[in-house]
Amino acid sequence: MRRFTSVDVCSGAGGLALGLEQAGFDPVLALDHRKDPCATLRHNRPGWKVLEMDLEEFDPVDHQECYNVDLLSAGLPRVVSPATKKRTSSDDKALALLRATASLAYGVDSKAIVIDNVPELISRDDYEPIRDFLRVELEHLGYRLYWFVLNAVEFGAPQDRPHGFVVALKEPYAHRFEQPKPTAKRHLTAGEALLDSMASRGWPDAEAWARGASRPAPTVVGGSEERGGADVGPTGTKKIWATMGINGNAFANEVPGRYGVQESDESGHHLKKLTVDQMAVLQDFPKDWIITGKKTVRYRQIGHATPPRLGCAVGEAIARALSA
Repeated sequence: MRRFTSVDVCSGAGGLALGLEQAGFDPVLALDHRKDPCATLRHNRPGWKVLEMDLEEFDPVDHQECYNVDLLSAGLPRVVSPATKKRTSSDDKALALLRATASLAYGVDSKAIVIDNVPELISRDDYEPIRDFLRVELEHLGYRLYWFVLNAVEFGAPQDRPHGFVVALKEPYAHRFEQPKPTAKRHLTAGEALLDSMASRGWPDAEAWARGASRPAPTVVGGSEERGGADVGPTGTKKIWATMGINGNAFANEVPGRYGVQESDESGHHLKKLTVDQMAVLQDFPKDWIITGKKTVRYRQIGHATPPRLGCAVGEAIARALSA
């Protein structure tokens, strides 16, 4: 298979970069401003050049290996609509990083660009100012833009997780691009995905639990870096998990043992708790991809990531366009 070069920014735990690597893209540089995700990237891919730096401060002049790569990829923090009245500093930062990505496209001059973000960026009217900004900036550089939403569950991940993608290509590649089509013949359930781990310490009710967890997991969310410990997400998400036999208020350090006991769970709740490693399975990370750091740090990296198989699906579509 032909290999391509890429620059990956706002890399996080590497979900998008890993999926693109599977599709044939090798990053000459991966960038993130946080030390913990950078540690995860270095642990799993010691051969990658990993740069811990704020994207707004990055200048490709200082890293000329980035010039003329095949792909610029960006797994950006979720962008909030400009119409939102109660904006936070993190909301403004996310929009600034999107603008910095568009500016970086000018310096890198890649054949293709992929930006991963919230599905609302693609579908909602109040995000039109952001879409207009990207159109003006990227079309001015000669890119043709494609906008679409993909759900990880439609590509074999055990999670109902839609992502919004912006793909931009220059000619003669742009007219060859085709949006990825779903590959899953049926939706994988959370119970199916986690049965082996739930049974790994001899819990006799693991199979019964898996039958009850008979739907894909709700969207895994990493939460804000500005708030406390990790849990599975908003109240509505916790209610869905409760119907699947899971207490979503916190995570355990181990799966249930022979008598259904999780030693780190002192809540007295009859529902079981998931582990961070199990959340990585739901997020589609392979077992040999190690998320480093303490529990909350690890969970946030997982929850903020792109499921690798989504990155792979988009990467394969871009690779086909570049190869044709």
